[in-house]
Amino acid sequence: MKIVFLGSGNVATHLALALKAADQQILQIWSRTMSNAQILANQVAAKATSDLAELDRTAELYLIAVNDGSVAELASSLSGLEQVVAHTSGATSIDALANLNHFGVFYPLQTFSKQKALDLSDAPMCLEANSQATMEVLERAAKYISSATYKLSSDQRKILHLSAVFACNFSNHLYHMGYSIMEQHGLDFAILKPLIMETARKVQIEIPKEVQTGPAVRNDEETMIKHVELLNDRPDLQKIYKTLSESIKKTYL
Repeated sequence: MKIVFLGSGNVATHLALALKAADQQILQIWSRTMSNAQILANQVAAKATSDLAELDRTAELYLIAVNDGSVAELASSLSGLEQVVAHTSGATSIDALANLNHFGVFYPLQTFSKQKALDLSDAPMCLEANSQATMEVLERAAKYISSATYKLSSDQRKILHLSAVFACNFSNHLYHMGYSIMEQHGLDFAILKPLIMETARKVQIEIPKEVQTGPAVRNDEETMIKHVELLNDRPDLQKIYKTLSESIKKTYL
């Protein structure tokens, strides 16, 4: 399959590398910043451009992997393109591409960091298309990357994206808070890592609600008061601790 990427950030980088590893041909990388386009192009043996007028028009699939606010604007510049165009955003409606003839969504549900290698072989690929023919193109591309593909509407994908923010982004921020508390008191964050891993393993086989632990679910007010006092110099963390503890108590008590 011949593919062009519009974007050169985290998502574009990992998808392009995965497709290249599956022996698909990345024809071109477009980015507003030529140096960024060239960096990714070099990694996948593609041509780089920062000029949409120079866009290669011979690909089967054009993947828009830019920030959400730029998707519709970029799509408006692609009017007249007869091949399949899909964006990779979790929170953006398929309608952002409605000016095109063959369009859809190619959303990989995963957390991406450009500097970290990533295996996408079991990452959910969430697809949406404006026609069955377009869906078949997206499914073919997705199967080069992952064994897990899902057909989701824009409304379903928005709910998925919201849930992912809670499950991934917020939990990672809580890891950061735990790290900062440990660092502040001269303790090694590595001590917490087995606990983090076991918590993650549990939710692979259990409903999260059924495996909740900690002082809040036990209604251990004495321990919670002590924890809050330990955070007297961190009122921001005190507020979060109290909010989350109250949420847990309301769920179970």
